[in-house]
Parts: sequence; structure tokens; C-alpha cells
Amino acid sequence: MSLGGRFLALASIGLAATIGMTGCGNEPTQTVLPAGSTVVALGDSLTYGYGANTETAYPMVLAELSKWRIINAGVNGDTSADVLTRVNEITEQSPDLVLLGVGGNDVLQRIAPDTTRANIIATIDTLQSKNIDVVLIAEPHLSTSALFGKASDNPLYEDIAEAEDIPLYSDGWSTILSDDALKSDRIHANAAGYRQFAEGLHGYLKEEGWVH
Repeated sequence: MSLGGRFLALASIGLAATIGMTGCGNEPTQTVLPAGSTVVALGDSLTYGYGANTETAYPMVLAELSKWRIINAGVNGDTSADVLTRVNEITEQSPDLVLLGVGGNDVLQRIAPDTTRANIIATIDTLQSKNIDVVLIAEPHLSTSALFGKASDNPLYEDIAEAEDIPLYSDGWSTILSDDALKSDRIHANAAGYRQFAEGLHGYLKEEGWVH
């Protein structure tokens, strides 16, 4: 076979392999939670729905989409330490899943990242000790790009997700808080933003296998 022929043959094999890999979608890794399952959305003002009304907060929209019973345990102004102090109240409700989104106020209050990381990990460990599944939700951090309206995830969430071996929903808030049409102020969504976040999170949970 000529050199050109060998090259074409190898290229064809490589293309076939690429197509084969692309065609193999990621299999869901979680067990479906049926309609009516209890889920807690635990976090700060982005969970509470600040900047809109409680009926348009993301947990309410997600409840409509998933058919789960979702408890909105978001508290305006909560830091990671505040959420940690509330976690035992959450475990007493025996939820099937907790959606954990906190840490943005730590950044605004200039709390040391190591402290935030330790608090979030302690919260996750407490939930998991009661056999409660957790999905971590990334929040933006202050950066040069944020000053120009482009938010990005705080990298500590990826570190925590890897260390704790839990799912991470990334870029949801950063995408919304980079779009003026989806914000009520610099750091909060409006009703349209909360809906878009809920729809994106619902899509992620579907890919992971928690919801049909």
C-alpha cells in the first residue's frame, strides 16, 4: 500500500472511532426519583428567589417541571457557615435529594476560601451521613471579568465536587448573571432568570438520571 493509501486508511479508522465514541452518550448514573419525592433546595438568596417573588423562585419552577415536592430552604444573606448551622434541620425532613447552592455571600464578605470550602464539605458530609444525596450548585465569584458583566464559577466548587465525589451543576448562575435581561440587580436573577436556571438544572438532573 502506498504512503497515501496508508494515510487514508488510518484517517478512516480514526474517523470511525470518533463517530463511535460520539454516538455513545453518557448513561444516567442515578436512580429516578418518582413524582412526589421530597427534595430540599438549600442555599442563599439565589435559592430563595430574591429579586422576584417566591412563586417564581427556581425551586418552585423546578417543582413544576419535575413533579417533586421541593422545599425552598433558601435564606437571603446566608453564608456557608449559616447553611451549616441549619443542616440538621434539613436532615430531620428526610429528603431524597438536596440541591446545595451557597458560597456567594462568602465571596462578598471576603471570607477565606478555605473556610468556605470546609463549611460546604461539612454540610455535604452531614447530609451524606444520613444517606441523603447531594447535588452541588456552583455560584459565581468576583473576578476581573465580572466587573465587565461576565460572571464565572468560583473554582472551589469543582474542587469540592471532586473531593466529595458528588455531582456538580456548573455555569447555571454564571450564565444568567452575565445577561442583563435575566437579572434584577448585579448579583440576583429576575423571574425570567430563575425560570431559565430551573430549566437548565432540570435538564442536568434528567441527564444524570434523577428525573424522567
